[in-house]
Amino acid sequence: MALHFQSLAELEVLCTHLYIGTDLTQRIEAEKALLELIDSPECLSKCQLLLEQGTTSYAQLLAATCLSKLVSRVSPLPVEQRVDIRNYILNYVASQPKLVPFVIQALIQVIAKITKLGWFEVQKDQFVFREIIADVKKFLQGTVEHCIIGVIILSELTQEMNLVDYSRPSAKHRKIATSFRDSSLKDILVLACSLLKEVLAKPLNLQDEGQQNLVMQVLKLVLNCLNFDFIGSSADESADDLCTVQIPTTWRTIFLEPETLDLFFSLYHSLPPLLSQLALSCLVQFASTRRSLFSSPERAKYLGNLIKGVKRILENPQHWEFAPNSVHYLLTLWQRMVASVPFVKSTEPHLLDTYAPEITKAFITSRLESVAIVVRDNLDDPLDDTATVFQQLEQLCTVSRCEYEKTCTLLVQLFDQNAQNYQKLLHSPSGITVDKAIQEGRLAWLVYLVGTVVGGRLTYTSTDEHDAMDGELSCRVFQLISLMDTGLPQCSNEKIELAILWFLDQFRKTYVGDQLQRTSKVVHLRSDVSRVPEKAWKIVKVYARMSEVLGITDDNHVLETFMTKIVTNLKYWGRCEPVISRTLQFLNDLSVGYILLKKLVKIDAVKFMLKNHTSEHFPFLGISDSYSLSDFRCRTTFYTALTRLLMVDLGEDEDEFENFMLPLTVSFETVLQIFNNNFKQEDVKRMLIGLARDLRGIAFALNTKTSYTMLFDWMYPTYLPILQTTIERWYGEPACTTPILKLMAELMQNRSQRLNFDVSSPNGILLFREASKMICTYGNQILSLGSLSKDQIYPMKLKGISICYSALKSALCGNYVSFGVFKLYGDNHFDNVLQAFVKMLLSVCHSDLLQYRKLSQSYYPLLECLTQDHMSFITNLEPPVLLYVLTSISEGLTTLDTVVSSSCCTSLDYIVTYLFKHIAKEGKKPLRCGEATQAGQRLLHFMQQNPDVLQQMMSVLMNTIVFEDCRNQWSVSRPLLGLILLNEKYFSELRASLINSQPVPKQEVLAQCFRNLMEGVEQNLSIKNRDRFTQNLSVFRRDVAEALRSDGSTEPCSLDMMS
Repeated sequence: MALHFQSLAELEVLCTHLYIGTDLTQRIEAEKALLELIDSPECLSKCQLLLEQGTTSYAQLLAATCLSKLVSRVSPLPVEQRVDIRNYILNYVASQPKLVPFVIQALIQVIAKITKLGWFEVQKDQFVFREIIADVKKFLQGTVEHCIIGVIILSELTQEMNLVDYSRPSAKHRKIATSFRDSSLKDILVLACSLLKEVLAKPLNLQDEGQQNLVMQVLKLVLNCLNFDFIGSSADESADDLCTVQIPTTWRTIFLEPETLDLFFSLYHSLPPLLSQLALSCLVQFASTRRSLFSSPERAKYLGNLIKGVKRILENPQHWEFAPNSVHYLLTLWQRMVASVPFVKSTEPHLLDTYAPEITKAFITSRLESVAIVVRDNLDDPLDDTATVFQQLEQLCTVSRCEYEKTCTLLVQLFDQNAQNYQKLLHSPSGITVDKAIQEGRLAWLVYLVGTVVGGRLTYTSTDEHDAMDGELSCRVFQLISLMDTGLPQCSNEKIELAILWFLDQFRKTYVGDQLQRTSKVVHLRSDVSRVPEKAWKIVKVYARMSEVLGITDDNHVLETFMTKIVTNLKYWGRCEPVISRTLQFLNDLSVGYILLKKLVKIDAVKFMLKNHTSEHFPFLGISDSYSLSDFRCRTTFYTALTRLLMVDLGEDEDEFENFMLPLTVSFETVLQIFNNNFKQEDVKRMLIGLARDLRGIAFALNTKTSYTMLFDWMYPTYLPILQTTIERWYGEPACTTPILKLMAELMQNRSQRLNFDVSSPNGILLFREASKMICTYGNQILSLGSLSKDQIYPMKLKGISICYSALKSALCGNYVSFGVFKLYGDNHFDNVLQAFVKMLLSVCHSDLLQYRKLSQSYYPLLECLTQDHMSFITNLEPPVLLYVLTSISEGLTTLDTVVSSSCCTSLDYIVTYLFKHIAKEGKKPLRCGEATQAGQRLLHFMQQNPDVLQQMMSVLMNTIVFEDCRNQWSVSRPLLGLILLNEKYFSELRASLINSQPVPKQEVLAQCFRNLMEGVEQNLSIKNRDRFTQNLSVFRRDVAEALRSDGSTEPCSLDMMS
C-alpha cells in the first residue's frame, strides 16, 4: 500500500483504523502504512501536522509513536534535528498540559529515548541532552498539571535509563546508565523527596484529582530511583526473591537522616490505599538497602526506625483488607531479619526476640478481626485467595518460631475460645447463620496458623519444649477434624477443610516425612524412653500430649488418621473440586517415598481404596453432568497415588493387577457396547475422558518393565483402538482429544527403561504403530479445521500438535524401536508419522512456534532427535519445507529460552556436521555412489542454492557470543566451528566488518582476538578439535568484551553484526 497522504483527514482515518478499528484487515493495512510513514522523507512534517491540527487524541498518539520509532533507529538522526524534536515536544506539552494521559506519556517517552541515546552527544563542547533536569525544574514552578508533566518526564527518563535494549550492545547501555547514575539520579531522588515533603506540609486534599495524581507520580518516581540497576546486576524481575538494593555510597546522607523513613511511613498512613501501597513499596526498597552502606551503630539505628514503623502498620487492623501486597513485603522483611539471627555476631542486642512475637500477634489478631467485617459487609474473603494466603503463611512460619512460647500460648488461648463458641453454635437449635459463619472463618484462620507454626520447625532452631508445644496445638486440630467429620454431611465447611489439609501437609513435612526412618522404633511411649536416641526424642515430645488426649502414640497412628481423613473427604466432598484436588495432592505427596509406602499399604483405609475405586464409593470418579470436564484432571493424581500403593506388593502378580483394573475394564466394556449400538454421545465422551485421565495416572506410576508390560497387555489390542476411534470422531473437541493424546505421550515415555521389552517381544514396535496411527489421524483431521482465530488456535490446534510432537520425540529417543525395520519390511507407519509431522508443522507459522512455550519446547527437541538419527529424512524434504525447518532453527537461536536455543544449536550442529562430512568424503571420490552420498549431495545442492541460510545463522551465533548475555556458550560453540569451516570467506567478511567498525587503536586488539580464536584449530570436526575451539571461544568472548568496553566513544550502531 503506497502512501500518498493528501490531507489531515486521511491521516486521521489511518489513526482510527489503527487504534480503535475492529476490522483486522484494516488494522494490518494501517500498521503497514505506519511503517511506510516512518520511512518517508515527510515523516516529521506529518507528525507536526497531526500534533498541531489533529482533532482526536489518537492522531497525537500516532505522531508520538512515529517519532519514537524515528529516534530509536540504529542509524540516528542528526544531533541538531534531535535537539529540535526534543525542544518542540517540551514546548508542546508545556502549552497543552491537559492532553489525555496516554498522549503525554507517549510524547515524554520520545524525550526519554532521545536523552538516553544522545547522552554522550557533544555540541559546542557541551553534552546537549543532559539539560533535562534544568528543563524539568521550569515545569515544577508552574501549575499542578505542569508539575505532574515534569515529574513524569523524570520518571520516564529514569525508567528508560534502566531499560536494557537487547538490540544494542549491553556495554554501551551500562556506560550510559552508570553516567546517569553518577551525574543525575541522586539529584532526582532529592528533588522527589522535597516534593513529597511539600505535599505533607500542606493539608492534603485527596478529593482533588490533580493533587492525588501528582503524589502518585512522585511516589512512582522515587520507586523508579530506588529500583535502578545500580551495578548492572540485571536481576530477574520474575523472581519472588527481593534483591539487595546496591545504593551508592554517595547517597549515605539521605539514608542516615531519620526524616527520610519517617516521610514515607507518614505518607503510608496519610494516603488512600492506591497511593499507600506505593509508599510501602518504596519502604521495602529502603529496607533492602545493602548493609555495607552503614556502620554497625548506624545500621542498628536505621533498623530500629524501620521496625517501629512496620509495627505501627501491622497494629492498625483497618489495613488488612486493601493491602495484601503490603503484607507480603512486610513479612518478607521480618522473615529475613529473623532468619539472619543465628548469623549475627554483634554483641549489641538486636531486639528481634522482643518485636518478632509482636509482629506474629499483630498478624494473627488482624486476620481474626477481619472475619466479622468480611461476613457482615459481604466483602471478598482473603481466604478465597489461597495463593496469597499460602505465600503469607510461608513467610510467617519463620517469624512465628522466634520466642515461640508467646505465639503458642496465644494460639492455644484463641483456639480453645473459638472452638468452644463453635460447639455451642452447633448444638444451639437456633444457631445464627452469621455468627456460625464468623466462627467458621476464625477457625479456618486458626487451623492455617497452627499448620504454619508447626511447619516453621523446619526453618528455625527448635527445642524439646517447642516440640511439646507443637503437640499441644496439633491435638486441638486433630480434635476439630474428629468433630467436623462426625457431623458430615450437615456440619461441613469448605474453608475449614482446606485449612485442615494445609495443617496435615505441614505436620507431614515436619513430623512424618523423612523423620520416619530414624524414629519409627522409638515413638511408642509405653516403652522405656530412657533408651530413646537423642534425635528421635524430639519426635517423642510431639506425640506425648497427642498420646494422652487422642491415643495417637506414633507415626503409624498418624498415617491411619491421615488416610481416614483422605477417604472421608473423597466420599463426602465429591462435588467440591478445591477440597478434592487438595486432598488428592496430599495423598500424592504421601505416596512418594518407599518407607512411607510400606507403612501405608498396611492401613485398612488404603486396602479399601485399592479394592473400591469406583464412583459408588468415591463420587468424584462419576461422569455426571454436574461435574465440569476440567474437574476430571484430579483423577490422574488419584490413580498415580493409588498405583504407587499397588506397586509396593504387586511383584509379578497379574491376577492382582487385573483385579485392580476391574473398574476400568467394566467402563471400557460399557464403551464398547455403546459404540456398537445407538450411543449417548455426551456420556461416552465423558467416560472416555475419565478413562484416559485414569490410565495416564496409572501409566505414570508404573516404572518397571514387568508392571508396564501388564498395563500394555491389558490395553492392547482390545482397548487402544477405542481411543483411536475417539480421536477420529471428536478431533475438534480438545477436552476430549487432549487427555487421550497425553495418555499416548505418557505411554511412549521409556522412563527407568520400562519399555525395554524382551528380545522376543514385538511390543515396542506395536506400541509405536498405535502411536503413529493416532498422530496421523489427529494430524490429518486437525488440518481440516481450516483457519482459526487467534484465541482459538492454541487450544483447538497447537496444544494437540505440541503433545503429538512430544510423544513422537519420546518414541524417537526412547531406544526401544529399531526404525530401520519398518522400511525393511515395507511397513509405512514410520514414514506416515514423519509426513504427519511435516504437514502439522507447515500449518504453523514461525511466530507461533516461538510464541507458545509448550509448542516450542516439544518441536525443537523433536527436531534435535530427527537431525541426530534421521538425517536421511531431513535431506529428503522438499526445498520449501527444508527452508522452513532451517528458518525455524535460525529464529530459535535468538530466543531467551535456553532449552529452545540449545536444541537449535544441537540440531544445527548435526546438520553442519553431516554436510561437512559429505564434502570431506566427496573430495576422496569414492568408487561407489550409495544412498547416503545422494542424500548428502541433495543437502549440499540446497545449501549452494541458499547460501544466506548458513551465513545468517553464523551472524546470529557470532552476534550472541560478542554482544549478548550468552547463557549456553558451550552449545553455541559446537555448530559455530562447522559453520566457520564451511563458510571461511563469509567469516572473514564478518571479522573485517567488526574490526573496521572500531577506532584505529582498537582494530589491532580485535584482529589479535580473532587470530587467537582460530589458533590451534584444525580443518576437521573431531571432538578434540571442537573442544579446543570451545576453549578458544571462551577466551575470545572475554577479550572482545574487554576491548569494546575500554572506550565508550564508539556508536552502538556500528557494533552489531546483524546490521
